Amino acid sequence: MTWWRRLVGGSSERDSKQPDFLAEALDLESRGDYANALTSYRLALRERPDDPRVLQNIAIAFSKTSQPEEAIRTYRRALQIDPDLAGAHYGLAFLLLKRGDTAHAGMHLEGFLRTTRADDPAAAKFRAHAERTLAELSGQEPAADAFDDGDDAHDPRTEG
Repeated sequence: MTWWRRLVGGSSERDSKQPDFLAEALDLESRGDYANALTSYRLALRERPDDPRVLQNIAIAFSKTSQPEEAIRTYRRALQIDPDLAGAHYGLAFLLLKRGDTAHAGMHLEGFLRTTRADDPAAAKFRAHAERTLAELSGQEPAADAFDDGDDAHDPRTEG
């Protein structure tokens, strides 16, 4: 089982005749085909309608296809299901910053920091980015990348 499958709750115990829409979506996304990945994610969501990690992946694909309002709505839906979904807090925070909603963005950055382990090496660069951005929002120090659009270097799915 790949780390992506474990991350999104995949299982190897699928009916081999049924298409694996989540795996297909992840494959399409890995090739940069976010528009078609969205279709596959939506089909995966039919199988798992309350899976916050599928919703998080959909939100990321919406962000990558320049649909920020849909991404915001989808991140919020994921957080309604799992309020501790770190990647959703992270992605939502930066979309809200781009929209100028600094108060809510700060709350989600704090949510991200609260839901990730400080000693997790995989989370270190994301935590540092969130901390710099929070500091910039509170006027403590400038953060040149505070309004980052969530490119691959800042993909929140690497977080728990």
